[in-house]
Amino acid sequence: MINDKKVAIIGCGFVGSSIAFSLMEGGKINELVLIDANQNKAEGEAMDISHGIPYATPMDIHAGTYDELKDAALIIITAGAAQKPGETRLDLTKKNAAILHSVLTEIKRIQPEGYLLIVSNPVDVLTAYAVHETGLPRNRVFGSGTVLDTARFKYLISRHLSVDARNVHGVIIGEHGDSELPVWSITNVAGIPISSFCELRGFHDHQKGMDEIYRDVRDSAYQIIEKKGATYYGVAMAVRHIVHCLLSDAKTMLPVSVLLEGEYGVRGVALSVPTIVGKNGAEQVLELPLSMEERDAFTKSALELRNVLKELDVTFD
Repeated sequence: MINDKKVAIIGCGFVGSSIAFSLMEGGKINELVLIDANQNKAEGEAMDISHGIPYATPMDIHAGTYDELKDAALIIITAGAAQKPGETRLDLTKKNAAILHSVLTEIKRIQPEGYLLIVSNPVDVLTAYAVHETGLPRNRVFGSGTVLDTARFKYLISRHLSVDARNVHGVIIGEHGDSELPVWSITNVAGIPISSFCELRGFHDHQKGMDEIYRDVRDSAYQIIEKKGATYYGVAMAVRHIVHCLLSDAKTMLPVSVLLEGEYGVRGVALSVPTIVGKNGAEQVLELPLSMEERDAFTKSALELRNVLKELDVTFD
């Protein structure tokens, strides 16, 4: 029987430990299991994070083993090599696929009943790989996708327009990487189309502003990695949001990475698209009315990832 307030994190590096800390602060769960190839690392992180519990919500945080995954509502996989300066997410593919393979071997042995959330990069490729290896339906295996990229998108627009980021509504879709694309055709601020709101705020050179914001979103990870070596706080908040939406059955639209089955004219590739996330996982893929330019860019993103999947011998009938 699933404990709907139990979450496990596999991989206790910067990203995994930051997610664990964020979930502890979030107070929506009662048990958090940390698993890492380095048992001492998992134990140390569990101890350190647990010491904040007196100022948060009571919960059990401990280092554990794969055998404890059976009744977890959600298993978050962050295990993998970190992206290095000058390295793209796709450069990580083969070594992180090998690491994920070893993790999935243990997961298949345990046969947990909960959901798998892939965070390791390249997240879209590894999400498709996880679906292929486990044979689980796509609603039970999905990736963190462009939830972080979308947050960056909203934040940068809010800074540009000096407006509350919570008033900005838009989404980044496609690859969590260099070929991602913003859906400008539906982007708005409090229901006002983005171009109209820009003019209200005194900005009229729309294309220049759009291009600058897109580049900053796309290149944010590279800039952060160059400056501090890794990104982890932003993705921790993004994953916490996904977890809360899933466990609370929020039915929130999030651009998680899911295996497409014909949506947007794409099949057999995992990409980030608006998806309803609730108690049944990635419940429904929503097909946005993209402009012709946006659809072409999305198709190009899918083709790039399909070629990477072929190198891993991952195909879907």
